[in-house]
Amino acid sequence: MWIFGMLCVIGLSTKAYIDTNIFKVNRIEFYSNKIPLDSKLTILQLSDLHNKVFGVDNETLIDTVKQANADIIVLTGDLIDRGTNDFGHVFSLVERITAINPNVFFVSGNHEWGNASTEAFIEGIEQRNVTILNNQSTELTVGNVTLNLVGVDDAATKHEDLNLAFANVDQASYTILLSHSPSILDRYRAIPADLILSGHTHGGQVRLPLIGALVAPDEGFFPEMDKGIFEIGVNQFLYIDSGLGTSMAPIRFLNQSQVSLIEISREK
Repeated sequence: MWIFGMLCVIGLSTKAYIDTNIFKVNRIEFYSNKIPLDSKLTILQLSDLHNKVFGVDNETLIDTVKQANADIIVLTGDLIDRGTNDFGHVFSLVERITAINPNVFFVSGNHEWGNASTEAFIEGIEQRNVTILNNQSTELTVGNVTLNLVGVDDAATKHEDLNLAFANVDQASYTILLSHSPSILDRYRAIPADLILSGHTHGGQVRLPLIGALVAPDEGFFPEMDKGIFEIGVNQFLYIDSGLGTSMAPIRFLNQSQVSLIEISREK
């Protein structure tokens, strides 16, 4: 009996170690008639790193960025932890990412706002060629796809300004909103975006069979909107990435660390 118990402990511990320290690439697809025929757009989303390092100097993450070969890279907040004092790992990471792909965009999360040196951090990643989209937008052309990339500052800490972010947006083009926290949907009845990319929840961080996430920030216990794809309107979707790092407790279970590779193409 004790052998069975020991094997269970070893198995559960191994699973928790893998989920916490070895990330996967989650591949998802969206479709829209705003995308030209025979065209597609690929986006690599990294979220909620919380200053975690994967491989020596994040070499594993860098290899994934290279292999993904995405058109755009989005960093949806909480790259650092509120208690992070040394930004060296993240600065090195974003510097290497922007050397691979210059189309890198960032919005702040609650941990950036909770960090005493957040201004120095934002300035540091901006100096390393990351475009900051806190309550701002930009129009991009990738191949023959024109899109709006809109960002809001963190909604969980009430720093977002949706009206300012969308002030110059032509909604005839495909529009993506970057919002660290999905709770922005609780604060605004209508958001003029085709796709919202969020993080923040960590997918609950610890999940159980048949139950799912136990608790998530802003969502409380047994959250419904914990991770994945949610249809929020006609041809409108929210995608919550469960992220790379951890907070509160340094463990994930049945909820592997991940980055997301998103493909958007013409409606089938």
